[in-house]
Amino acid sequence: MNENGHTPQDLISRRSVMFKGAALGVGATAVGRLLADPPEVFASKGRTKAQGGRLTRGDAAILRFLAAAELVESDLWQQYNELAGIQDREVPGGSGNDAYTEAVEVLDEDMNQYVHDNTDDEFSHVAFINAYLEAHGERAVSLEKFRTLPGSQADGAQKDVRRLTNLMQLRVDTSFWTRYRTDRVNPDLGDKLPQAVPTLAVGRHPAIPRDNSDLSDANHLQAIANTAGFHFAFIEQGGTSLYAALAQRVTSKEVLRILLSIGGSEIMHFQTWHDKAGNAPALTDGDLVFPDLNADGESTQTNLILPEPTRFLSRKFPPVSIIRPTETKGAAMGAAKALTDDGLFIGQSREFFAAVTELARAADAAEPGR
Repeated sequence: MNENGHTPQDLISRRSVMFKGAALGVGATAVGRLLADPPEVFASKGRTKAQGGRLTRGDAAILRFLAAAELVESDLWQQYNELAGIQDREVPGGSGNDAYTEAVEVLDEDMNQYVHDNTDDEFSHVAFINAYLEAHGERAVSLEKFRTLPGSQADGAQKDVRRLTNLMQLRVDTSFWTRYRTDRVNPDLGDKLPQAVPTLAVGRHPAIPRDNSDLSDANHLQAIANTAGFHFAFIEQGGTSLYAALAQRVTSKEVLRILLSIGGSEIMHFQTWHDKAGNAPALTDGDLVFPDLNADGESTQTNLILPEPTRFLSRKFPPVSIIRPTETKGAAMGAAKALTDDGLFIGQSREFFAAVTELARAADAAEPGR
């Protein structure tokens, strides 16, 4: 709770979406209920009268999973904003950390505004999707029972607020960097891409200061800020692909419109962070090495941020500039696995992982017309 009495949860209720009630019980009984009927377990109390006709089972499952994903994004972006963003009535909470903010602003002097706006966008996505579900007789998604993880104890953070995500033990997949600079390979075709920052993809690295002790060494603090810069892009490239992949499974034209419209804003986020990550200075902090990305040719060249044409659907077709990957099979489970591998959920409960898995499975099972 900050001096204005706001918590990250207040941002959701400020946008008129209710997230009250238990998400699920505890122990083996809760896991059993999840496996039996995950949407009901995740629902907030009460069901509004359908105003726009009932959704198909598949469309509702896709929107539930996306609401959960946006809640995860909102939680992590809130933590970044508390320390390196602008705190105002749009995105309250925290008071900023000057040293960390300055290190993040090495990547771009407007980073505090960008962090703020990305945070605000993600909260709006949660609010809209949940309101849409309720307007169609479905229940809003709530993850409130899983806000159990400690956050940063550095000056500027809301130290007593519990989080959904862990930003202090990350393993960031930076293959998105090389993926968008090749004209020959595409993960949709089973291709593997090299890491732009190999040491960031192993070990565990903080993207926010864990406490004030992380602020005393300027080189170490810049490594934390660099990690955040690449993590920003990693998170938003995931949303860029996820919305495009799941859009292929919806039935309703209006739900399709929602996915294409929100997905478009995720693309804008990724493009911004993709550009800014390229300004991360080369440095070494223990085992973590941020290389000079302009030293190895076009595969990592920092100003090549527009998608290079690549192979799509079949290698027999000529290269085309696209979002990648967009394979729809297993897209939700793939997103859940990527976030888990990232380290975002270190410390979460078995019930949390079971719940996210079941939401993802339901979304992946959706088919047009069902």
